[in-house]
Amino acid sequence: MWTEILTALALVLVIEGLLPFASPGRYRQMVAQIVRLSDNHIRTTGLVIIVIGVFLLYLVRG
Repeated sequence: MWTEILTALALVLVIEGLLPFASPGRYRQMVAQIVRLSDNHIRTTGLVIIVIGVFLLYLVRG
């Protein structure tokens, strides 16, 4: 179980690091845009991402 959790965490870190590594300028612009969003918009976006993630887990893991 811990192996799967740590594998998932490692993959998240790799994916999250791709954009700042490949395009630091674009990453900086994206972060500046996120800062201007309201808390509710960020929260809604986070919820949508969580739902998509849970759905993908359901599809993959059955």
